[in-house]
Amino acid sequence: MPETTMENMPETTQEKSGERHITLRYRGRGSQIWIYLGKFLRMFVYQNDWKVLPMAAVIAGLVAMVTRFMFFRTMEGTLMSAFALTCVGIWNGCFNSIQVICRERDVVKREHRAGMHISSYIIAHLIYQALLCLMQTAVTVYVMRRVGIEFPENGLFTRWAVVDIGFTVFLVTYAADALSLWISSLARNTTTAMTIMPFVLIFQLVFSGGMLTLPEWSKPLTDMTISRYGLTALAAQADYNSRPLVSAWSSLISMRNSDITATVTVGQVLDYLADEENPGAAELRAVEFTQTMTSEQVLSLLRSDERTANVLRTVGDEVLLRAIGDGPVEIRFTLGEVVDGMAAKGRGKSP
Repeated sequence: MPETTMENMPETTQEKSGERHITLRYRGRGSQIWIYLGKFLRMFVYQNDWKVLPMAAVIAGLVAMVTRFMFFRTMEGTLMSAFALTCVGIWNGCFNSIQVICRERDVVKREHRAGMHISSYIIAHLIYQALLCLMQTAVTVYVMRRVGIEFPENGLFTRWAVVDIGFTVFLVTYAADALSLWISSLARNTTTAMTIMPFVLIFQLVFSGGMLTLPEWSKPLTDMTISRYGLTALAAQADYNSRPLVSAWSSLISMRNSDITATVTVGQVLDYLADEENPGAAELRAVEFTQTMTSEQVLSLLRSDERTANVLRTVGDEVLLRAIGDGPVEIRFTLGEVVDGMAAKGRGKSP
């Protein structure tokens, strides 16, 4: 029997009863990791696994075209854009590895029975998927910058905000990738894995806690999602709290021509106008009014007040009429004087 040499199976030969027997001896776990990595890289090139990169570019381009005028500009736009970018990372990570184990389950079992270690296989997959997620993140950030999203200059952890955001997107993508790798190891076939996938995506997006108001009982579920931590990190790195809140002002501007009906008492109006420290009330109190009255009207107004009526009885109407004259009399007064007079009269004092 001729000697056979395999890359990962160095052989030893023994002669027994005139025959040559071959004993295969696998290498250690560390060497097997490199063997599996070589296998995955060949699959990346020859089995079209590289297609995940242009798909990531298309998804990033679509999201960037929608969010380029909102991201890093307003509070609402930053939140929605951070949520969309989190969705991009989760989507890329999930579809990277949702089928990789279940589609070669039989091959993995056969290799395990032959002496290959499952731990080496999983570690090799984690290394390979990390490299794949890193490339997807680089493509995503590059496309977003090319489309026109302006990232801040300074980051929280590094000197460049784009590096911080890229690292966060990588962690979100890799976490979703590892989750899908675990689901793929549990699923019996690719059909089962792809059936579970939509439920995982919906759970991650609905319970992120960023876009929907969740009931109190669902808060513990939020802590179990990747999207919640990714959204929080991206919003913090985008300086969400310091961005202007535009929706409230837009609502007020849209209501500027609307009629508002309210019921107030005269006392409430007087209390507001009596507050001289209020700038708005002070401005209203300074408003002047002018009224033209005849001499008879002036006398009637003076007689209506007890204090001035006593003066008229002492001086006499004829003396006051000669002082006023026969022509119209122009009286000037401010709103503050009227308010103070009404308040004094309400307290039982003469204005």
